[in-house]
Amino acid sequence: MRAAILREFRKDLSIETVADPICEEDGVVLRVLACGICRSDWHGWTGHHPRVRPGQIPGHEYCGEVVAAGPRSGWALGEHVIAPFILACGTCPSCRSGASNTCPSQRLPGFVEPGAFAEYIGVPHAHNLTRLPDGMSPVLAAGLGCRVTTAFHALTDRAALAPGEWLAVHGTGGIGLATLILGRALGARVVAVDIVPEKLDQAKSLGADAVLDARAGDVAEAIREITGGGAHVSVEALGVPQTTNASLRGLRALGRHVQVGMPSGPHAQMEIDMSAVYQKNLALFGTRGMPAHRYPSLLGMIEAGLADFAPMIGREVALSQAGAELARFDGPMPPGVAVISDFAA
Repeated sequence: MRAAILREFRKDLSIETVADPICEEDGVVLRVLACGICRSDWHGWTGHHPRVRPGQIPGHEYCGEVVAAGPRSGWALGEHVIAPFILACGTCPSCRSGASNTCPSQRLPGFVEPGAFAEYIGVPHAHNLTRLPDGMSPVLAAGLGCRVTTAFHALTDRAALAPGEWLAVHGTGGIGLATLILGRALGARVVAVDIVPEKLDQAKSLGADAVLDARAGDVAEAIREITGGGAHVSVEALGVPQTTNASLRGLRALGRHVQVGMPSGPHAQMEIDMSAVYQKNLALFGTRGMPAHRYPSLLGMIEAGLADFAPMIGREVALSQAGAELARFDGPMPPGVAVISDFAA
């Protein structure tokens, strides 16, 4: 099969022919229909992700058609499925408690095992998969990827965002746009923050009540003024100190900060405004991924027309363009996310 392989950090991915994946007893092999390109892939491409090494096939935001099924997989050939990026064991205390995204035995295609920047992918622990709703395009399904699932878990299961509350979103890339769309669907009022005017225009068109250019002044002060005292919930979607502290300082008393952006490399440890946490009695939540059992709730929102994520898809690209897309994360990104939909070019 054709695959895009990370051979050197910060170099273009190498398009090579490699062996097809082997189907495990509790797994499946998918013909990849589409795969999103995520900032987490960029962290691996730069060498900042602690688990990614040269030789890795990236790609963790995929959907596909079952072309091989293990005897304990529970899936049939020809079914179209979507996968969480955390494949949990299903039997440990974390999984049995419903927190499968914290499974200590999790498998991670795209980071530790071969990912979906390829024509086929082997998926172990296939009980994590969910059938794709009829009529949902593979490109949209892959665009949901880890960004929408992570945002959904952040807002519903971690921060418990309530209708009528103010939500601040720091960074309007894939995670930020997903958070904005979901926040509106859940009845919140949303302030979106970025430094790219085109992305702020897009956020406004998707229903943001206010948008702020972070280059224009004190973001936290502006948020407090717009919201009448501060946001109830604030989501940081980049994983850098500037936006993390702006998120904390823009909250009202008893506000909830959710760290969705991945702090890696030089930002794995950062100095934050702990005085703001202390003085305002803030709650800080970390979040990573979404338990697989929450897929039906998220997909149900989409099928019911409560949330439309189609505007998130910025462009479809070929497998050979994946490396160039990763390099674009080094600078201000254009609106929307990129999805690989052509694996022959």
